[in-house]
Amino acid sequence: MYVKSLLCLGLTLATTPLLADTVWLKNGDRLSGTIRFFDGAKLLLKTEYGGAIALDWDQIATLESDQELLIKESAEGGERAKSLHASAEPGKVILANGEAPRTVELASIQQILKPKPLVEDLTWKGNIDAGLDYKRGEADSDDYDIDVKTQARHGLWRHNAEGGYNRQYQDDLVSTDNWYAEYALDRFLDEHWFWQGRLEYKHDQIEELERQRTVGTGPGYQFWDNELGAFSVTGLLNRSDYQFDDGRKESFYALSTKWDYNRYVVGKTVELFSSGEVGKPLANVADYTLDAEVGLRYKVTDWASLNMKAEKDLVSGADGELDETHYSLGFGVGW
Repeated sequence: MYVKSLLCLGLTLATTPLLADTVWLKNGDRLSGTIRFFDGAKLLLKTEYGGAIALDWDQIATLESDQELLIKESAEGGERAKSLHASAEPGKVILANGEAPRTVELASIQQILKPKPLVEDLTWKGNIDAGLDYKRGEADSDDYDIDVKTQARHGLWRHNAEGGYNRQYQDDLVSTDNWYAEYALDRFLDEHWFWQGRLEYKHDQIEELERQRTVGTGPGYQFWDNELGAFSVTGLLNRSDYQFDDGRKESFYALSTKWDYNRYVVGKTVELFSSGEVGKPLANVADYTLDAEVGLRYKVTDWASLNMKAEKDLVSGADGELDETHYSLGFGVGW
């Protein structure tokens, strides 16, 4: 009898599926996996059989999950649901949070994410890329480059921070030695439009232009921002203050357009990214300026990656015009 009971229990466990989230589509298909994220258009479902799958939200009939998830029906706040239950009515889901279950329309949900300990709706992402380039020949050169980029969002606010350091040697002599830091704060006005204020500082130990400080503000538009990528464009009115190594100072205003784009093009393994700024000074400093980068990032693991990128610095119409292109290969970490 005891052996028979154990056998029955073993068969029950073997035929019972492991706990997983389930999504029912309007065409009758059912997918199992782990809900990772939803932000307005795509639900990202991580599966063992197909990796990360992006599902169109308007093709989902209902879903269920045993995870504790934050369900946001507006940008200002959300409801922490201990689990989600499938609804018999297509286009709806039942939120269970320890009180009376509540049925909501899928169309009313703007975001689904794992709640954070302090700020429930906090999302934080970023990457650190490091590049090393050694050349040995008639002229030896060593190039060290590191870039940091991170972004955190909660509610209607988004914080953006960037920084970088570059140092080059030519025949054991330092030919490049500079660093920069930038911070921008976005306040979203609705799902897509936001207003940005930013501060940027650059310091160069070698070039004639020793210090640059830029303060700017202006409107921006977020086309999309989810686990598969993001794309935003910002228009800014900037004031720049320059200080040269001989003590001279110069200030001017400029109009500029910034972009920030990244998209996974092969599942979540290969990422295409590009960012930069094109500007028009409102003085006879230059006709226009361009500072841009484009590259590919290959994820070796969930956190480690290899990257290849090209950077372009261009100042046209000024004394001592600048036109430099830099290519690099490197290693990075992301979160």
